[in-house]
Amino acid sequence: MSNVTTLARREIGAYFLSPIAYAVIAMFLFTAGLVFGLGTFSPGGEASLRNLLDFWIVLILVFVLPMLTMRLVSDELRVGTIETLMTAPVSETQVVLGKFLGAFLFYLILIAALLLYPLLLQFYGPVDPKLLLCHYVGLLLLGALYISVGLFFSSCTKHQVVAVLLSFTVLALMTFASHELARLVDTGWLRVVMQQASVRTHFHDFVRGMLDLNHLVFFLTTTAFFLFLTVKRLEMRRWQ
Repeated sequence: MSNVTTLARREIGAYFLSPIAYAVIAMFLFTAGLVFGLGTFSPGGEASLRNLLDFWIVLILVFVLPMLTMRLVSDELRVGTIETLMTAPVSETQVVLGKFLGAFLFYLILIAALLLYPLLLQFYGPVDPKLLLCHYVGLLLLGALYISVGLFFSSCTKHQVVAVLLSFTVLALMTFASHELARLVDTGWLRVVMQQASVRTHFHDFVRGMLDLNHLVFFLTTTAFFLFLTVKRLEMRRWQ
């Protein structure tokens, strides 16, 4: 466990030394603030976070999180430090968990800024704390899944731009393409399959304030699956 926390602290420190991380923070805060302001404070707008979370925050994270995860392993591959890391007394699982934890902690800092919005909404009406809790549980699970996907593709190439493009493509397919296909498919069982494969479908119930075991299992198992793939990818690299 100490190896995991050491690697996580290393990744957190690397983020705060990277100009890309600050650019990502600025992009996230600007776009989220713009959507919140225009959607919630427009005439007749609903005094809740639903307008922001139902579609826009998912779209923003599909763009933002691949940029945060692109360097996690690919930068090690590019500069050649991956060999040193692989010969250190740490396992591939510890490396993956440490990098994942570091990125996830940085993500927590990122979404902590969204706590300002419920405080602003208090001036316009009461905010349901249970609904707010569902929102943030959904955001935590969504971020963990997206980070695991980005981490996997970062381990597949030493080119950060390639890692970003691959992560963005897969996340867009998992989030939006499957959701839209489910609406177009006429076959009942195929529609159910497409809906179950859609990240947005599972996240939508958190936005509505529903904590469903089915959605929790989906996010946790899918995140674990991509972390498992990353571990296997690093094990393959050790024997190359």
